[in-house]
Amino acid sequence: MASEAATDEASDAYSKFIRKVKRLENLGQAETVLSWDQEVMMPEGGTPARSKQRSALSTVTHEILTSDEMAELLDELEGEDLTDEQEAVVREVRRAHDRKSRVPEDLVEELSEVSSEAMPVWKEAKAEDDFSKFAPTLERLVELRREYAEHIDPDRDPYEVLFEKYEPYLGVDTAEEILQRLRDELVPLVDAIRESDAELATDTFTGEFDTDTQEELARDVLDELGYDWEHGRLDTAPHPFSAGNQFDARVTTRFNPEEPLGALMATVHEFGHATYTLGLPRDHYATPLGDSRDMTVHESQSRLWENHVGRSRAFWERFLPTMQDRFPEKLADASVEDAFEAANEVYEDNLIRVEADELTYHMHIVVRFEIERDLIRGDLDVEDVPEVWNDKYEEYLGIRPDSDAEGCLQDIHWSHGDFGYFPTYSLGSVLAAQLFASAEDDIENLDDKIAAGDFEPLHEWLTESVHRHGSRYTTDDLIREATGEDYTADYFLDYVKSKYGDLYELDDYQ
Repeated sequence: MASEAATDEASDAYSKFIRKVKRLENLGQAETVLSWDQEVMMPEGGTPARSKQRSALSTVTHEILTSDEMAELLDELEGEDLTDEQEAVVREVRRAHDRKSRVPEDLVEELSEVSSEAMPVWKEAKAEDDFSKFAPTLERLVELRREYAEHIDPDRDPYEVLFEKYEPYLGVDTAEEILQRLRDELVPLVDAIRESDAELATDTFTGEFDTDTQEELARDVLDELGYDWEHGRLDTAPHPFSAGNQFDARVTTRFNPEEPLGALMATVHEFGHATYTLGLPRDHYATPLGDSRDMTVHESQSRLWENHVGRSRAFWERFLPTMQDRFPEKLADASVEDAFEAANEVYEDNLIRVEADELTYHMHIVVRFEIERDLIRGDLDVEDVPEVWNDKYEEYLGIRPDSDAEGCLQDIHWSHGDFGYFPTYSLGSVLAAQLFASAEDDIENLDDKIAAGDFEPLHEWLTESVHRHGSRYTTDDLIREATGEDYTADYFLDYVKSKYGDLYELDDYQ
């Protein structure tokens, strides 16, 4: 009888706990919609009210998560006999509670308000190509994030503390190790490519491509890949992104008349994010079991669809005819090999991260990682960011920005106060290769299926291996569950060396 009473007591505590968790999650989803609206549809003059609205939501969620009642429930559940799924929920909420409970509410409110007000400041600074207009706001955000990290753990590297918001389980040491390895091995490969005599059909998509038709093409590719329009929508934004939940996962892209391939690949990339979100278990909505597993895994899904599918020969066998139907005068004579080569060109002079090729992309990430790390650690002054940014671009990529708009103002992330986010882009790319290699082992003739437009086997494999688990597993455990191996950069490096060695006829890499 005593045992039954204890079980009932634990069950009652968990029921109270999960009700609070669901309230927290739904408040967070409401804030996501407000954020999406601010970036996509809200009139410019709405910022003062929107910043207050988002700040109020952040304050309420902070109060619930850090309340004495939540602390008591977590303590009560720690020693109880819970299922594996319940333990996972407690683990995730405990981690969030322990971090947030150490941060004062007024700091949370100020961070939310300053980051919301920072977005139009960043937009104006970028439009006017003037970093000095954004510098005071950036400096304030850096100060607030340092203070935030210090409250969480004053004895640790503040950048490490911030990084763990986006990737709590792999560790910043893993990020540094991966980025160092990519820099060491990709720079020589890029140098060899630039010295190559191979002639690729890099002009396949040059010229003016009507942006309205490009939007139709973006909808075509989403249809082709299997986007669920009943639970999503496509819009435009200055910086493409995806947001939502398993019932409502929206994508955005942007169009440039001279860059049709950029818009297409951005759409495929955001589809990858959205299809992960839509694949999360619906019966666990508003709990960690229905949430995605942080940014490394999320980015792996977008990079897998963008690079391993969207930049493959098999994809172009399937999709080139659709593109030719939309732009018959410009692409009538293009071959599959032409499209494949153009989609995989390694640029010599690209300054924009979201338009970067698959290889040099990671040097864009290294630049941002090193700068934001030094800003947070106090080793770099905000006023020196443009010069340091330009110097690093010259060192790592062999090019130097002529403007702030093409340099340190090109990304929106710092205006959100998102320091520690950038490394997950490369970590996700590395994981994408590892996951795709496992999918190829398990799905017979995957390339043939992609060429035939049969994407369902890949969807099913990713849902079964990754999506359906939500946040049940830690990142490293999820990778082992999905691939049977520990996280490694080996698959990514083997993949790019083989692919680009063949494409650019590099004897040392074939």
